[in-house]
Amino acid sequence: MYQELGISNEVIQLIKEAEVDCREEFLKIDKQAYLNSLKVLSSFHKNEITESHFNSTTGYGYNDVGRDGIEAVFRDVLGAESALVRSQFISGSHALNVCFFALLRPGDLLLSVSGKPYDTLDEVIGIVDNPSSLKSFGVKYDQIELVNDDFDYAAIEKYLAEHKVKVIEIQRSKGYSTRKSISIDKMEKVISLIKKVDSNVIVMVDNCYCEMVSNKEPVEVGADIMVGSLIKNLGGGIAPNGAYIAGRKDLIDLCADRLTLPGEGAEVGPTLGINKQLLQGIFMAPSVVSSALKTAVLTSRVMEKLGYLVEPKYNEERVDIVENIIFNDKEKLIRFTRGIQHGSPIDSNALVEAWDMPGYTDQVVMASGSFTQGSSIELSCDGPIRPPYIAYMQGALTYDYGKLGLMKAVEELLHS
Repeated sequence: MYQELGISNEVIQLIKEAEVDCREEFLKIDKQAYLNSLKVLSSFHKNEITESHFNSTTGYGYNDVGRDGIEAVFRDVLGAESALVRSQFISGSHALNVCFFALLRPGDLLLSVSGKPYDTLDEVIGIVDNPSSLKSFGVKYDQIELVNDDFDYAAIEKYLAEHKVKVIEIQRSKGYSTRKSISIDKMEKVISLIKKVDSNVIVMVDNCYCEMVSNKEPVEVGADIMVGSLIKNLGGGIAPNGAYIAGRKDLIDLCADRLTLPGEGAEVGPTLGINKQLLQGIFMAPSVVSSALKTAVLTSRVMEKLGYLVEPKYNEERVDIVENIIFNDKEKLIRFTRGIQHGSPIDSNALVEAWDMPGYTDQVVMASGSFTQGSSIELSCDGPIRPPYIAYMQGALTYDYGKLGLMKAVEELLHS
């Protein structure tokens, strides 16, 4: 069977050796998945989810009890006062955009304390000119860089003492940067500092890729509002699209008004047959996130054994499902990404190439042979074509499929 997939004995042996090294980390991941499963099942029971919640609405979407049940489940799982969970969000970046425009007004100041946000927000904020950006509406923007992969606490305190900041944005996952992702403990520490200096500042967190990796979520350690995509962790590989915003009820109400229209907010929005998939998705999320984490741990160990720099290392704390492999070589980045595509269930025969993509300033090479287009909770790999040529690998619906995909990528790298 391995021969049919084009996987050599050399690669099989490499994977077996790495799995032995990863056993202790796998046990930790299993424990976290069990705790997350307890949390999800408890929420289903608390909110009395029944088969009637699978029914959906069309048109305006009035009185959609399924939608209300879904949002109650997400609210409780995430430890929030309220949640907005909609298929009308086309991506996590779209939900972030809605959140920004809901919370900020002309003359307000947006501050990022985790450096420059992800590339797709450049035109939203106005870092790259766009006539529909926050900047074009008179919203000011500034950023404070991380120092040694941690917040610059002194700089943040000084800035808040000297400026009236409306919203502070924190991106937990690394995006296309070379920094480490931000742990929940560091989140708690910086939010405590922010609120001590100015309790009125709204702390907004981009939580994409991070859900269910740690024991707590950002709103449980003081964040006011957070955002994530449903084709990442909480969709469990079943949700076909969508995103969530969760946090303080007054802020969620503002976001609902911006997504739909003032005066109707969360009361409208048809679910169009998606309710069952969203409920199944979050139900399966603990297991799927566990598989993604195990695949990332194995990838880290295998690539380290092959001599590549990786982040995080296989036995380091994990904050998200993303694994960085630093190739320092454009062609190796492309070959590895092609291997992930060849190890995917859909479009496995496609030959991926670096290409211009909407929202990115650099060409991007991307493998996503997934059942849902662009899903990154399914095994995927991508990276911008710029030094140091990093592959950002994430996802896996099951560990077995993730391991096989990794085998194909290593095979491509070693023997193509």
